[in-house]
Amino acid sequence: MGRVTERRKVIRVRDGAVSARPDTLVAEEPLEIRLNGKPLAITMRTPGDDFALAAGFLVSEGVLAEQDDLQNIVYCAGATVDGSNTYNVVDVRTTPGVRIPDITLERNVYTTSSCGLCGKASLDAVRTTARWPIADTPPVRVTPELLADLPDRLRASQRVFDRTGGLHAAALFTEDGELVDVREDVGRHNAVDKLVGRALQNGDLPLSRSVLLVSGRASFELAQKAVMAGIPVLAAVSAPSSLAVDLAAETGLTLVGFLRGSSMNVYAGEDRVALRAAAAQG
Repeated sequence: MGRVTERRKVIRVRDGAVSARPDTLVAEEPLEIRLNGKPLAITMRTPGDDFALAAGFLVSEGVLAEQDDLQNIVYCAGATVDGSNTYNVVDVRTTPGVRIPDITLERNVYTTSSCGLCGKASLDAVRTTARWPIADTPPVRVTPELLADLPDRLRASQRVFDRTGGLHAAALFTEDGELVDVREDVGRHNAVDKLVGRALQNGDLPLSRSVLLVSGRASFELAQKAVMAGIPVLAAVSAPSSLAVDLAAETGLTLVGFLRGSSMNVYAGEDRVALRAAAAQG
């Protein structure tokens, strides 16, 4: 199986001094996801947690919603001409009776950010396929101080990033700020899929009392994945896209961006953030 990191020779230049040395790089390999034996998608990912990644991807596609929807996931032998197993092809088998949506059409509508379709079509597709409306009762409430602490907690858990500096990360926290799970990958969307897939495998969906933190920007795709997993709060250390904000407003998702130190922007769902208390203390 592919390793998470690989070594490569690099020419290092420091203050005019030149030297040759090995460097540790994050591994990147393709993963083909098949659904009931049929090719569905290919993503470039960091090897590891492949079954969780595939399961999480299918949650965001509206195929899987419960642990019982998943029969099994296996690596496909014979994926190459010589019949060897590359561990880069997985087949997800759904339980008999699980309804399979028209995912070819739906992915073109709401997963591919460059699909060229209008924003309204993308928003409608997520809204009509989401299994769990974001209606947390009682509502999740988080303080700005709690949110401000989350990036440092995430960073402290990024073991592979410390060795390579080349990975995105996503983490799930409880509404009290306790770290539940963290995953790393070359793609931030893959890191989220690994989190959601693990939750599905453990029977923890929907994640209706959770906060999702991503290292980087909050794209429409990441907001979509949060909504499809029933997550009420998505925070990012960088900027959201306009369509991510629109989706958050449409679905009731709390969306926080530019989460850096004690500063942050709340783009949607501000009712879940104790802003008045923070203002009173300020």
